[in-house]
Amino acid sequence: MLGTYYYHGIIRKIVVGFGTLFNNIEIVHTDASGNQASKLKVPIAYGPIQKFLARIQQQPDLTKKGNMSLPRLSFEFIGLDYDPSRKANITQTFKAVGDDNKVRRVFMPVPYNLKFELNLMTKLNEDSLQVMEQILPFFQPALNITIDLVESIGEKKDIPIVLDGVSFSDNYDKTNFDETRIIIHTFTFTVKAHLFGPVVSSTDDLIKKVQIDYYTSTDTVNAKRELRYVATPKALKDYNDDGLINAGDDPLIVPGDDFGFNEEILDFVDFKEYSPSQQQDV
Repeated sequence: MLGTYYYHGIIRKIVVGFGTLFNNIEIVHTDASGNQASKLKVPIAYGPIQKFLARIQQQPDLTKKGNMSLPRLSFEFIGLDYDPSRKANITQTFKAVGDDNKVRRVFMPVPYNLKFELNLMTKLNEDSLQVMEQILPFFQPALNITIDLVESIGEKKDIPIVLDGVSFSDNYDKTNFDETRIIIHTFTFTVKAHLFGPVVSSTDDLIKKVQIDYYTSTDTVNAKRELRYVATPKALKDYNDDGLINAGDDPLIVPGDDFGFNEEILDFVDFKEYSPSQQQDV
């Protein structure tokens, strides 16, 4: 429980996956004839927008070598909230068998909504419009990305990223002639994620027996006849090296092995087992 160290890196993986969505956006400038004059890949970095704005304002000469240039993208993880609408039964578990024949088990994850901000900073309105048209059509309003949340059990999930809204600001009417105009578009997103608890390993997690009862009536107390279906693992190789593959090998099956099933159907009357000669029509 609490105090047992584990770390799946789920939030970090989601932050990296979110930023990767926007790392190949480009802007094209054309000349008076409509021919391509330049092509620029928009850089993206993690951090609050205030940090980038402060640097730009302190270095207004953006053409000087070494200073920060626009356009630019920045993104930031700004919070998370529990989402009870997606909560599943806490008693269910995920199971997987590793190369060491150990069953790895983890309880159902807890749903959380992660909040992100993506900020677009440009000098030209045309630049901001080009970037927006490369982002908005993919969110309707959600876009799914696949993330390997828990590598030890191979649990991959499609994570929906929902675009909540877009806001706009422009300091054009507040700047002096020697100051830089900055157009800012802020995209807000909600990532519908799941957080997993610790993974438990065991070598004794193979289900040894499955039993299903069938009744001729929904009144199981007074039913005259019952059928019981029983399935157990059946060995497909000689585990005890006796030269035979038989029932003596069945208890030696471990998780991860290739095995079949022993199937048996038992007949009952008044919940007492009887032989086929005692069967009666119902």
